[in-house]
Amino acid sequence: MGIVCPYAWDVPGGVQQHVGDLAETLIRMGHEVSVLAPVGDPGHLLPDYLVPAGRPVPVPYNGSVARLSFGPRTAARVRRWIAEGGFDVLHIHEPAAPSVSLLACWAADGPLVATFHTSNPRSRAMSATSTALRSVLEKINARVAVSESARRTLVEHVGGDAVLIPNGVSVRRFERAEPLPGWPGQGGSIGFLGRLDEPRKGLATLLAAFTRLAPHRPGLRLLVAGPGEPDLSGVPESLRERVVLLGRIDDADKARAYHSADVFCAPNLGGESFGIVLTEAMAAGAAIVASDIPAFAAVLAGGGAGDLFRVGDPDHLAERAGALLDAPGRRAELSEAARKAVRAYDWETVAADIAHVYETVLMGDGRDGERPGGVRVDSGSRAAALLRRGERP
Repeated sequence: MGIVCPYAWDVPGGVQQHVGDLAETLIRMGHEVSVLAPVGDPGHLLPDYLVPAGRPVPVPYNGSVARLSFGPRTAARVRRWIAEGGFDVLHIHEPAAPSVSLLACWAADGPLVATFHTSNPRSRAMSATSTALRSVLEKINARVAVSESARRTLVEHVGGDAVLIPNGVSVRRFERAEPLPGWPGQGGSIGFLGRLDEPRKGLATLLAAFTRLAPHRPGLRLLVAGPGEPDLSGVPESLRERVVLLGRIDDADKARAYHSADVFCAPNLGGESFGIVLTEAMAAGAAIVASDIPAFAAVLAGGGAGDLFRVGDPDHLAERAGALLDAPGRRAELSEAARKAVRAYDWETVAADIAHVYETVLMGDGRDGERPGGVRVDSGSRAAALLRRGERP
């Protein structure tokens, strides 16, 4: 099995984590897996399955900065990796990204599966590459979208359709962990995890909500984890010592951070196709309050597994977070609902669904037009059910 990730492996991101967790789960299932991805730091510790595709360069992409690898040398590495791998199936993530994914689509000549993560109806990047992407879609045997919004973005920009299989989460990694020392504390705590200097992650909204809550709650603290330098200029000096910045943390401390907050907040403004941070928090049994963007509302069952507030509205966030801080019984209810709901996203389940798509592709040539995902399937198979409905069972 060959899997291609377009973004720099040594820079944390949702697609990189998705690819890594998928690869490790498939290996545990008995598959041989090789992953190709750009790597910028030559000293970064790489898993055995990872093959560097070249050094990435930062490029503005879909409202963020992506570190992509392209050019003649990278293209040669991609072709060599494919030729030497002899893969039964090649699984390309984000084939529209102008990086190793698009290069691999052009170079591939065997069974091909593509996963689309981007959720952005106004994606200039996908619009710019739509002509090239249409040319390679004819080679793709099955298309997967991680959410309805990602599927819609694909349909609107390049046409066709995709089967919905969500991002996965390693539930066992997050469900049990000791809180960080001194947390959550008696005065209450709110947690946040994400890139601190990326506006669409919504930290500014959370900081504004915190400045409304904290003066009336002397012990309330805000636990903030993630790379980047946050802008705390809007937080009064008297409150800044209660904003605790952890910086970038490893997976072990990430799990502990989720267990360290009375309320976990995901205040993202948009551009999210799924919400992996939500499923991690759900696996940890966190009581969640999240912005009501479509991707988050879907993961949280419309509010059944976590409270929702109006996106970008700090007053409404302060109201909802304050209500949860004052209601331990409600937090316990949301925690239990989250733990139950997240089981559907466990990697053991998600990887099995993806493996069914691989099996389906290998059953025949499966070119576009045979099924909504471009896959010819046996009508009685589980993969057939997934592809017929365009959603998970």
